[in-house]
Amino acid sequence: MCAFDCEPDKARAPECSWNVSPETRMESAFDKLDAAGFLEVWQHFDADDNGYIEGKELDEFFRHMMKRLGSQKATEENVQKLKQRFMSAYDVTADGKLQIQELAHMILPADENFLLVFRREAPLNNSVDFMKTWRKYDADSSGCISAQELKAFLQDLFQQHHKEVSSSKLDQYTDAMMVIFDKNKDGCLELNDLARILSMEENFLLQFQLDASSQVERKRDFEKIFAHYDVNKTGALEGAEVDGFVKDMMELVRPSISGQELDKLKVVLLGHCDVNKDGKIQKNELSLCLGVRPRP
Repeated sequence: MCAFDCEPDKARAPECSWNVSPETRMESAFDKLDAAGFLEVWQHFDADDNGYIEGKELDEFFRHMMKRLGSQKATEENVQKLKQRFMSAYDVTADGKLQIQELAHMILPADENFLLVFRREAPLNNSVDFMKTWRKYDADSSGCISAQELKAFLQDLFQQHHKEVSSSKLDQYTDAMMVIFDKNKDGCLELNDLARILSMEENFLLQFQLDASSQVERKRDFEKIFAHYDVNKTGALEGAEVDGFVKDMMELVRPSISGQELDKLKVVLLGHCDVNKDGKIQKNELSLCLGVRPRP
């Protein structure tokens, strides 16, 4: 049965009074919803396919919720009250939008909430860690993550969370993730697709304006930048550390780059900055590349 066209259960209407918790009300509205049904709900209300339910989409979602709960008429005032109550409980990022993880937390039963494995106490805040994940699961170095590679990624995540998932469920979850996050529908996840799944924080480099600051400020900012990407504290950037730096640098110019583009740009950066040709970018080499005079 269609997940968003069902009539409210009249027999359960007393459960949907304003005196019960948002969690209880939501459970009653989407009883026995599974991953496939959740995907249907998401695609229906994320009408512009931008990865959020926001604005008019959000109002339509809560208007639908009001009808399913069946406890009050879906007037504009009542819809806004319901929206305010649920958003205060579930809009973790407080941005006035529903991300897919937030909606899953809101309407999926705990045993069906495959997106819970992506929940973090804080968003992933370092592109180096992100690129380590990317390199691990882009097993064939194709520059994108296939459905089979995504399945391996999900399987590892479930194991880390000590969750037992059947093979058929894992296939269902993988298919749902590909439909939701594969924006260009080519059967592969690009860098920016995986970044959305893992809730990456804002680009670290956005806080700096190297071209507009004084030499003293540029030196200070350079120290912060190098320390951020030198995760292993070796005094040089290598491997995923270079990947993360290249990703953030290029995304200052372009909103997103592909895995293949990143690999090409990494080669260019190493060719320009890796003076001693050791496959790493030493601190003094990066400072010269960025036009920051090294400390004497």
